[in-house]
Amino acid sequence: MMTASLLVFLALASPPPAPAVPPGDPLASLAWMAGDWMGVERGVEMEERWTEPRGGMMLGIHRDVKAGKAVDFEFFRVAATPDGIVYFASPRGRPAVPFKAIESKDKRVVFENKEHDFPKRIIYWLGGDGSLHARIEGDPGDKESAMEWTWKRGRF
Repeated sequence: MMTASLLVFLALASPPPAPAVPPGDPLASLAWMAGDWMGVERGVEMEERWTEPRGGMMLGIHRDVKAGKAVDFEFFRVAATPDGIVYFASPRGRPAVPFKAIESKDKRVVFENKEHDFPKRIIYWLGGDGSLHARIEGDPGDKESAMEWTWKRGRF
């Protein structure tokens, strides 16, 4: 038999349930991206956070910290627009660059902007182990043709 204090502890220790995506939201198929994600690569602590789809929009932020100091950041948004679903990237607070969704299925989405210098494609997918992956790609002739990251659910 559980005591009242144990029940209170369990209630406080349990994470709150994920908010439901409103029915009919045009971004409902991307709800798997929502949440807090973290990873460490070459001494850089990376965190990425995405809100749930709501009102036809998701908001995201990314921050890299090395040796206790923020070394990079980016703001994102994914929005349902008259032209389709668009990912807007704003690295280091620069003006947002649009990337249109060209594929979205099976917890994988590909955004593309052929006119942009680098990257031309931004790809997110959920791995079989529950990790979030992101990859940016350019043309084969680009100096830096691809970069990839992997994060687990959690927070620093």
